[in-house]
Amino acid sequence: MAVDFKKNILMNYRCHGPPIRIAPVSTSELRYVASELDGLAGDPDTVVVFSIWAHFTSFPIEVYIRRMRHIRQALVRLLDRGPGTLVIIRSANFVAMDQTTSKHSSDWFSLQIDKVLRTMFKGLGAVFVDAWEMTLAHRSPHNIHPPPPIIKNMVDLVLSHVCPDK
Repeated sequence: MAVDFKKNILMNYRCHGPPIRIAPVSTSELRYVASELDGLAGDPDTVVVFSIWAHFTSFPIEVYIRRMRHIRQALVRLLDRGPGTLVIIRSANFVAMDQTTSKHSSDWFSLQIDKVLRTMFKGLGAVFVDAWEMTLAHRSPHNIHPPPPIIKNMVDLVLSHVCPDK
């Protein structure tokens, strides 16, 4: 959690619920995105940013589709409760394929997940941070965690929507 009282900003980070491949994470910290969205009032001063794809690459696409359906339904409810809520979704990106990663992931499957993500949230007015194209276009080696220049571009894009020029 981060708070800026002068500018009236409250920022919360949440780790999404299972599946998850990082350890250790306390189960009390795991929350489903749909449940978190249902807990928000929403309004033109609310910004929701999420990225959910990497931990789903070792599961059948049907598992991902089901989770995205629940998130979409919660997002529709949020936008009904709080019109003007800004929703920003970060897409999948390229991953370095070493011996360990290639056992549970592939760029081809990540692209399929990315297509589901874009299709599922089409028409809701969400802003997409196109990490796929950003990592594809950059000269740096592929990595599940993009390097600082790409992160800077992503943050700049998010801020251009959060704090647009008047």
